[in-house]
Amino acid sequence: MKPARLLADYGMVLVLALLCVLFSVLTFSDQSPTGEAAAKQVSDTLREQFGKTPRVLIATRDQPDDAVYATALQTLLAGSAPDARPAPVVRGEPKDAREALQRLAASGERLDAIACTQATGAWLVFNSLKADFPNLGEPRIVTPRSYRWPNFLKAENLLNIANQIAVIAIVAIGMSMVIITGGIDLSVGSLLALSSVLTARFIRDFAGGTGASASGMLLACLAAILLCGTVGAFSGAMITRFAIPPFIVTLAMMLVGSGLAYILAKGQSIYQIPDSFVWLGRGADVLNIPNAVLLMAVLYGLAHILMSRMKLGRHLYAVGGNSEAARLSGVPVKRVLLFAYIASAALAGLGGVIMASQLKSGSPTYGGMYELYVIAAVVVGGTSLSGGEGRMFGTLAGAFTIAVIQNGMNLTNVESYTQKVVLGLVILGAVLVDKARNTRSA
Repeated sequence: MKPARLLADYGMVLVLALLCVLFSVLTFSDQSPTGEAAAKQVSDTLREQFGKTPRVLIATRDQPDDAVYATALQTLLAGSAPDARPAPVVRGEPKDAREALQRLAASGERLDAIACTQATGAWLVFNSLKADFPNLGEPRIVTPRSYRWPNFLKAENLLNIANQIAVIAIVAIGMSMVIITGGIDLSVGSLLALSSVLTARFIRDFAGGTGASASGMLLACLAAILLCGTVGAFSGAMITRFAIPPFIVTLAMMLVGSGLAYILAKGQSIYQIPDSFVWLGRGADVLNIPNAVLLMAVLYGLAHILMSRMKLGRHLYAVGGNSEAARLSGVPVKRVLLFAYIASAALAGLGGVIMASQLKSGSPTYGGMYELYVIAAVVVGGTSLSGGEGRMFGTLAGAFTIAVIQNGMNLTNVESYTQKVVLGLVILGAVLVDKARNTRSA
């Protein structure tokens, strides 16, 4: 392949990679292991320095990660000497550690070490142990060893990026189809809100509320997606039958969808939903990858097959390239356009279901400005606003580019107002690149 062709096809992937490198460099800092990894490291250090049965006090804060660390360290130390009693643990604040040390000193206990986290190892109560608690001996403070690593590349941050962009990326699949046909869909944000409200209301009113079964919740979700698809069918019919510009039709449906969401929810959030409903939005059953991210990956795989291997995909490109030539070639233009708007609305409905699952509620305020973020992801991903050109994986790269920029600016403490300026310039730059490419092609 020629370099120009490679750059056109995979340029956004290169930009995304460069952004990842940039934010990795900017967020390089000292890191400390936590949880079980920290416990394993400290346990090995204690055994090396004090043998199999060290006399240890474990000091942690009252936080989930610290609790995992303390439990794992107790287990590891007990495993090296099964007949030894478990190492005592103190959780809380420096005053709690001082009280524990006083009790140990009064009982005549001696310590070899105090196993801490990076945070508790810096407590001032441990600075003068020999002077304050001479009966304890000369215990050493042992903490997990720090290492250098970018905050941006931490596994939890990368998963957070993917999970946050999942809804926008899924809705962007349908928007890509619409823009490839030469249209636009401004209603997706309102349909997302409408879907979340419909899902929550169906669960509350018809599926049993907080006691709803899995099948009841599934039917509620499918009904919400189907109704959103019906709105998309109406938009497509207005565009194909009456030749109304897509901008006007979808703008009208944006207002209708938002109004219906507020009417159905009576202006409030609907939260009478079972705890198990968050499985789709917050669950992570496979390799600790969020279920919403896995769903996003599956949908992009199917969309790629549709657009690159199936007749319908070729028809979408043909309609966007030249609708009249496509019609004369036997392409059912109206049906193709109708499919694009139904798919866009249905995927917006699916996005609303996922958001309702993530937030465990339905609200008419969800999806605000999402239509603009979705369009931005599609355009940044290389889909031409003139129609007839674009790739699904380019859209995915565009969505991740926006998410990476936002996340990187958050990590580097860029204020929110400046972030909007940067994102606006990125979108403008993508449109200019698209314009230059179209001019060069002409």
